[in-house]
Amino acid sequence: MDRVFPHRWPAAADQLASGGQEFIGLSDITGFFKRYIATIIAALAAAFLVAAFYNSTTDSVYTASTQILIEPRLPQHLQDGGEVTLSLDTAQIESQIAVMQSEKIAAMVLGQLKLADDPKFNQPQAPSLRDRFKKIGTIVIQAFGLKDSALFSKVRKHVGLDVAETPATLSEYERGRRAMSIFRDGLDVRRVGVSYAIDISFTALDPEAAASIANATADAFVREQIDTKAEAAKEGGAWLETRLEQLRTQMNKAMAKAQEFRSRHDYSVSGEGGDGTNSEPTLEELETTAETYQKMYESFLQAYTNSVSQQSYPVADARVITVATAPLSPSAPRPKLILAFAAVAGLILGIGLSFVRHTFDWTIKSPRLIRDNLGIECVGELPHIGKGRETGRVDEVLRRPHSRYSHSLRKARTEISLSETDHPIKFLGLTAASDDSAKSSVISNLATLYSMSGLKTLVIDADVRQPTLTMRLLGPLRGLDRPCHDLVRLNIISTPGRPFDLLPSSVVKTKNLLVPDNMEAFLSDLAACDLAAYAYDIVILDLPTLASGPDMLKVGSILDGVVMVAEWGKTHLETLRGLTRTLQTSRTPILGVLLTRVRAMTSANRKA
Repeated sequence: MDRVFPHRWPAAADQLASGGQEFIGLSDITGFFKRYIATIIAALAAAFLVAAFYNSTTDSVYTASTQILIEPRLPQHLQDGGEVTLSLDTAQIESQIAVMQSEKIAAMVLGQLKLADDPKFNQPQAPSLRDRFKKIGTIVIQAFGLKDSALFSKVRKHVGLDVAETPATLSEYERGRRAMSIFRDGLDVRRVGVSYAIDISFTALDPEAAASIANATADAFVREQIDTKAEAAKEGGAWLETRLEQLRTQMNKAMAKAQEFRSRHDYSVSGEGGDGTNSEPTLEELETTAETYQKMYESFLQAYTNSVSQQSYPVADARVITVATAPLSPSAPRPKLILAFAAVAGLILGIGLSFVRHTFDWTIKSPRLIRDNLGIECVGELPHIGKGRETGRVDEVLRRPHSRYSHSLRKARTEISLSETDHPIKFLGLTAASDDSAKSSVISNLATLYSMSGLKTLVIDADVRQPTLTMRLLGPLRGLDRPCHDLVRLNIISTPGRPFDLLPSSVVKTKNLLVPDNMEAFLSDLAACDLAAYAYDIVILDLPTLASGPDMLKVGSILDGVVMVAEWGKTHLETLRGLTRTLQTSRTPILGVLLTRVRAMTSANRKA
C-alpha cells in the first residue's frame, strides 16, 4: 500500500478567487441574528426592565405655560404727539429673557408665593436611587396584598422602608438658595418664533402650583418693568426738581438785573470804558439772558410734570396675552416614548454586544472561516438535533432517514467520495480535536449510509483511549473484555441491528494496530483475503483525537484520506489548526472538515 497522497491545499490564486466570490449576503445577516438572538433578546429585556423601573418610580410632573407680549414705546416726554412704537432686535429680546430668568424675578415670585417654606415645592423631582427602590418595594407590597402582613412588616422595618428620614435643619439662607435653585431649574423661557411674544413655562409636581408659578413669573416681570420705570421717573424727577430750583434762581437774578437797569433810565447802547471794553451789559443783553433762563425753566418744568405723571401711572412695555392654566395631563415621564427609546437602545446594545462577541469569537461557525484560515474545504454541515440524540443515537439515519441530519450526512458522504484524490477512497479515517465531539455517532451513521447504498462496510474503533463506539454498539462488557484471536480479521464481528461490521477497540489495542506498519499489514490482509466475508468495499477508522497525542495519529498516513470532525461554536480555530498541523506532519491526506451540531447552516447546506 505504498501510495502517495497529494495534500489538498488550494493554491493562492484559488483562495483569492473563492474569497472574491463570497460576500456578506442576506443569509449571513440572518445567520448572525439567529446565532446571537439570545444576546439581543437579553439586551432588549434589560432595556425594558430599566424603562419599566424608571416609569414606575418617577413621579409625574406637569408643565404650565403663559405668554407675554413685549411692546416697546418711547417715553411720553420724548413723543412729539401720538404714540411711537419701536422695533427690537434679537439682542434686546434676549435681554428681556435674561431678566425673566434672573434671580430678581425669582426672588419676587418666591416671596409672593412663599415657596421657600412650601415642602411640596422643595421636594426634588428626580428621586434618589434609594427612594426608587423603596417605591418599588411599596408597589410589590400592594401587588401581592402583603400590606398588612406581620412578616412583611418585619421585612420593611429591616430594609428601612418604614423609617422616616428627617431632613437636615437648614438655615434661612440655605432654604432660600435651595428654593431659588429649584425655581430656576423648573423655569423655561423661550421666544415664540421671530415674534415679540415670549413663552414662560414652569414644571412642578402639582399642576395647580405649576400654573400659579408661571402666572406669578409673568406678573413679576410686568411689575418689575413698572417698578423700574417708576424708580427711574422718581430719580429723574428729583434731579429735575433740583435743576428747576437752580434755573429759577438764575432766571430771577437775570430778570432782576434787567428791571434794575430799566429803573435807572439808562438806555445807552454802548457803555465803553476807558480801555475800550463794555463795563456792564446793555438792557438788550440782560433781557435776552432773562428770556433764555425763562425758556429753560419752562422746558424743565414740562419735563418735571411728565416725570411726576409717570410716577403716578407708569405703563409697562409688556402685557400678558395668555394666562397659564392647570394642565390636565403630565408632561413627564412619557411611558410610550421611554419604552420606544428603550427598544431602540436595547436593540443597538444587543447588536453591538453580538458584534463584539462575533469579533472576538474564534470558534468554528462557518465553512468560510475554515477555508480562509486553514485552506481546507468543509465537506459538510450536520445540524444540531438535540444533545441526547446526537451523542447517544448511533443509528439516526435508520430511525429518521428523511430528517435534515440524514440529508446533510448523505451530502457529506457524496463530498467525501468526490474528493480530489488519485484513486477512489476505500480506507477512510475520522478524527476530532476534542474527546467530547460527536465523532463516534457520525462514524456509525456514515457507515450505515455506506451499507445502505450496497457497500460492504467495516468500522475499526481505533480510539483506544476512549472506545465510545465499541461500548455503544456492543456494550461495555462484550466490547472491551471479549477474547482476542491471533488472526486479526477473525476478531471482526457483526454489530447487532446494524448493517456494518466492527473491529472492537480492544483488538486494536491488543494487536497494537495504531502503529502504521501493523495497520497497513492488517488492511493488506483484508484486501488479499479471498473469503467473501472479508471483502469490504469501504473501511472507516475511528481515529484517536488530538488530545490522545500526535503519535496515535500517525496511522492516518496509510489511509486514503482523513476527515476532521469539528463542533460548531465550540471547537476553537487554533485547536483545529493544531490538529491540521499534526496530520500534515505525519503526511496524512486531509479530505476536509465536517461540522457537527450546526445551529446556523449556510444557504447551500440549508436547502438539503
